[in-house]
Amino acid sequence: MKKSIIVIIVIVAVLFIAYSMFKGTYNNMVTKGEQVTSQWAQVENVYQRRADLIPNLVNTVKGFADQEQEVLIGVVEARAKATSVNIDPTNITEANMQAFQQAQEGLSGALSRLMVVVEKYPDLKSNQNFLELQSQLEGTENRITVERQKFNDTTRDYNTYLKKFPQTLFAGMFGFEVKPYFEAVKGSEIAPKVEF
Repeated sequence: MKKSIIVIIVIVAVLFIAYSMFKGTYNNMVTKGEQVTSQWAQVENVYQRRADLIPNLVNTVKGFADQEQEVLIGVVEARAKATSVNIDPTNITEANMQAFQQAQEGLSGALSRLMVVVEKYPDLKSNQNFLELQSQLEGTENRITVERQKFNDTTRDYNTYLKKFPQTLFAGMFGFEVKPYFEAVKGSEIAPKVEF
């Protein structure tokens, strides 16, 4: 009788330890996944801020450089495309991330072309509204860089946790997958050629 009680106590203790380990691992995966989702929302927030500034910037430039319609239309179209690419934060995949980055890089390129056009118009460059919008846009671009880095840091923490033992055993069972990072656009390591 005593032996059976000891065996039952040992079995219950082992089950309790296994349950505690399993519960802790699962809850940590959920917590880290939610941190990635939260950080992704912040990335989208700063990209939205940039998208919200663009119509004001385009309207200000339009008042001075009406003959530059092609560039202005390019910026508006790139903004529309960039804001139409949305990623479900619970399903961030490599393909989704590439589509998002491609749309955002298209907008960045269009804004760069707009800034080159601005150089032709000294009155525009001295306009207070334009200078303020340009300053806000520069600040927003810096925020984008910071938030992308924070997203990559949060994602690295999440991915590292999933790949460690014993989490790797549970991750696949419960649908936790490694998340992609923001990466530099191919060719960005080459300095742009500036000609006057």
